Amino acid sequence: MGAAGVGYAVVIGLLTISWQNDVRDKVDMPAVDGVDLLTFFAVASVMAGVVFGAHRGLTAIAALARGWASRVSERPVVIRGSGILAGALGAVVVLSFLVSAALVGTDRVYAARNATTPAAISEPDSSARSAGPESAVDWDKLGMQGRAFVGGGPTAAEITAVTHEPAKTPVRVYVGEQQEDSLAARAELAVAELKRTGGFERSTLMVATPTGSGWLERQAIDSLEYLQGGDTAIVSLQYSYQPSWVSFLFHQDLPREAGQALFAAVHEQWLSLPERERPRLLVYGLSLGASGMQAAFSDSADMLTSVDGAVFSGAPNNSQPWGTLQEQRDAGSPPWQPVYDGGKNIRWLSNNGDLEKLPGSWDATRVAYLQHGTDAVTWLTPRLIWSKPDWLGGSAASGGRAPDVSDSMRWIPGVTYLQVAFDMFMGESVPALHGHNFGDVAVDAWNGVAPSGLDENAVERIQSIIAAYAHEDSMDN
Repeated sequence: MGAAGVGYAVVIGLLTISWQNDVRDKVDMPAVDGVDLLTFFAVASVMAGVVFGAHRGLTAIAALARGWASRVSERPVVIRGSGILAGALGAVVVLSFLVSAALVGTDRVYAARNATTPAAISEPDSSARSAGPESAVDWDKLGMQGRAFVGGGPTAAEITAVTHEPAKTPVRVYVGEQQEDSLAARAELAVAELKRTGGFERSTLMVATPTGSGWLERQAIDSLEYLQGGDTAIVSLQYSYQPSWVSFLFHQDLPREAGQALFAAVHEQWLSLPERERPRLLVYGLSLGASGMQAAFSDSADMLTSVDGAVFSGAPNNSQPWGTLQEQRDAGSPPWQPVYDGGKNIRWLSNNGDLEKLPGSWDATRVAYLQHGTDAVTWLTPRLIWSKPDWLGGSAASGGRAPDVSDSMRWIPGVTYLQVAFDMFMGESVPALHGHNFGDVAVDAWNGVAPSGLDENAVERIQSIIAAYAHEDSMDN
């Protein structure tokens, strides 16, 4: 039996490596080598030990529970179900303790991280930035991601050097979680900051909901500022300093409440302006930010009548109206690249050029969803436990799945859910244009939603700048 078990493990291991290399090839990653193979078997051995140990532990708990029940009852407990139930309850107690301890530890780590300042970032000296001169926002209360946002980005001179056109210093407004106790108060301060900085006087105003830690993707933000010649104001607020998976699992309403609070406050002030003096109003969100920003609207019709454009990247599966739009997509269009109403107002983008592939006109208001077939954040849903997803409907050659999803992937009840859940934590470890990485298509997305009027050469220069950004960690995981 021992030799057979070892042989089985080796065969399965080799098959797994083969499948893994197929997956890596699809997302432009190098094949695993001998060191990776040894690492796989080492990790597999450790995991097998953990599973075996957990089984032995639960068995022991069940035995103790049966013994205790027999001692306190009038007759011996012989029903196996009671032991199983007691073991399950014991496991729940232990798991609850471990989860609580992990959350406490995570909170401490990210609270300390939130107090730091990224390298090369310093307190702004421009009145166009929160925490700058005369700002009511405190630098020390911005949080790490807020400091990175207001202290970064291209200058007017840098924008001009790329576009060869006159540029302005972009306005960046951000309110940290520590600044005010409530979302409503933070949103009110953000509007006050927009007034102070002249944000409502810019040609383009963008409201953004960040990810769980307060992070805003540099490529998406800078792209808009380059394309619009710095004549922009971008406003956001922090609702948490913990990684997105914590909010996703335990505080799903928080990003939605943040998106609703900030947009409502900004939109109210925007509506109070004379119609001819209102800036073009855009909204943006990545990942949990996409979920939170979409929640500011009751449905897609409300969105289309409330703003002038929107870009949402890597929307989680429970996002709305994304979910409804996916379900109501035009017949024959795949879930990873849907077509809705012929692309009249809402379009999906995975690679540069996708927005222009549809034959019909793209009317205002324009909404772009950046979406990859290999993004686990988008495809993770409890339904995967018991139901085969339509994005695994057949081979890639037959159009049954996205081109970068391996044909080796099969739906297995429960197992596929765990596989996608694990992939969610690895979504940013793959090259651009796959997984949860969308920076390389940010320029195309914004220039489609809010055309810049720049010539093709200028847009290509901007694309080169954004594409040259080093592959950066989201600092959110």
